[in-house]
Amino acid sequence: MSAEQKLIAIDEISEANAPAIYVAGGLQQFIDLVKGEVEGEVPDLMTRKGRERIASLAAKVSKSKTAVEKPGRDYLRRLKEMPKVVEAELRDFVTKMDTLRDETRRPLTEWEAAEDARIDRHNDAINHMKDLATELGALDAEQLQARINELSGFQLGEAWEEFEAEAARTKEASLNAVQAALLARQKYDAEQAELARLRRAEEERAEQDRIRAAQEAAVEAERQRVAQEQQAEREAAARREQELIDQAAAQEREAENQRLQLKLQAEQAERARVQAEADRVATEQRMEQERQAAARRQEEAAEQARQEERRRADAAAAEIVRQQVARERDEAHRRTINRAALDAFIAGGMPEACAKQAVTLIAQRKIPNIAITY
Repeated sequence: MSAEQKLIAIDEISEANAPAIYVAGGLQQFIDLVKGEVEGEVPDLMTRKGRERIASLAAKVSKSKTAVEKPGRDYLRRLKEMPKVVEAELRDFVTKMDTLRDETRRPLTEWEAAEDARIDRHNDAINHMKDLATELGALDAEQLQARINELSGFQLGEAWEEFEAEAARTKEASLNAVQAALLARQKYDAEQAELARLRRAEEERAEQDRIRAAQEAAVEAERQRVAQEQQAEREAAARREQELIDQAAAQEREAENQRLQLKLQAEQAERARVQAEADRVATEQRMEQERQAAARRQEEAAEQARQEERRRADAAAAEIVRQQVARERDEAHRRTINRAALDAFIAGGMPEACAKQAVTLIAQRKIPNIAITY
């Protein structure tokens, strides 16, 4: 046995030689070795000893598989831990370099912040002066005067630095706008005061007219009340006289009505007897018809139930066939996809056994973040 063969013997696989073994095609030698040990025998299946020999050879293959797979899995776990170490080292490096960069730039950053704050301070003051000249139409004279006072309070000078000219222009423009709005508002307020005075005078005249109209209406109402009382007395006397006449006529009508009522009751009793007999005959005929109709409906329902049962049975059988065909089609489709994945693994240099196991684990969703799309 050569030195290379001793290095890769199944019982000598170790952490030291794992990198040289678990490579593309590196495990084929163990497959060939085990295959040579088991394929050379032809046990007799007709004898118990032969069957036990086959079982023993299969167990030997399984043991050899475990002997190669276990150190390979250990080696794979070590490989998976290496990216975590590299990632932690890189993360620490990036954090420290970012800190060094920020510390190096800190004087410039602080100067920029101070410069931005200085410019913002001047811009805020200028914008405030502009804001004082906006939405003037909604303000009264007192509020406009307050804005004029506030604008007048802005002192110009070297404190404004390079913004002094812009501040002067903004102050002047805002003051002119607010002062013009104050003049317009004062004119408007004077006009509104005059209108209010005129409205009050008109309201006073209207109130006097209303009082006179109310007094005249009260006099007319009293005159109508007296006239209505007199008319009511005349109408009441006429009603009493008519009531006496109506009572005598009503008594005569009541006597006649009683005679007619007795005659009508006798006629109604006879018609009711005749109708009751007709209703009895019609009821018996209707009950017979309903009995016959119920018998027909029962027979039709039984026939419909038998037909419905046959349709359900046919549908169930068809569904079973459809599901079987669908399962067979899906299994064939999955085998085709799995075979394509297997061929791709093998074409990429993976041994067939490892490729089969990889496809199986992915198909069973035992490998995180990896899936086969069917």
